[in-house]
Amino acid sequence: ALRRLALALPQPAAVRSRPGRVWRWRNLLVSFAHSVLAGLWALLSLWHSPELLSDIQDGYSVSGHLLVCFSSGYFIHDTLDIIFNHQSRSSWEYLVHHAMAISAFVSLIITGRFLVAAVLLLLVEVSNIFLTVRMLLKMSNVPSPALYEANKYINLVMYFAFRLAPQAYLTWYFLRYVEVQGQGAFLTANLLLLDAMILMYFSRLLRSDFFPSLRKGSAGRDVDGEKFLID
Repeated sequence: ALRRLALALPQPAAVRSRPGRVWRWRNLLVSFAHSVLAGLWALLSLWHSPELLSDIQDGYSVSGHLLVCFSSGYFIHDTLDIIFNHQSRSSWEYLVHHAMAISAFVSLIITGRFLVAAVLLLLVEVSNIFLTVRMLLKMSNVPSPALYEANKYINLVMYFAFRLAPQAYLTWYFLRYVEVQGQGAFLTANLLLLDAMILMYFSRLLRSDFFPSLRKGSAGRDVDGEKFLID
């Protein structure tokens, strides 16, 4: 439904003029909607039940469970959207990320354990709101650089607060308290792989927005095939 709505919404001239960007624009709008809903949902779940933070392994709330189900559905939808629209080659990193998220979330849904950890990880969607706005602004060639500049710094703060901080805390918690066997070993491995991906994306973001002189090979490149406009 969101995908159909995104197609009906007006598109910037910079998007309409490049056929390869239409899919990305629509896909990012759906991603933006998920980030708003899931990010606020995660915040409200933890605010409403702060006692969950004292039991990351076995804490449970209906709201948190439904949030994990909802986000699993989004990741499945986005995976199929990428594959059916022949964007797998340019978005392979995100297919890997989605496969990790779906497999981990399904295991949590089935066992009912580590749901609190998933809710903490989904705080990243608050950061994704501003990351997606950044990418939409880039695609639309917005004429106001002040808007992009303001979002650039907000995005950096949110990246630290809602992506790096929860990820660092959960990595420390899993390595210190979770037994490295069965589901615990599987989730720990997923978490460490996600650590590597997040740090890689963070370095790309810093190079692109704050140290453009360090970028290599991006000048004049056609980015229509790149879903997330890392450069």
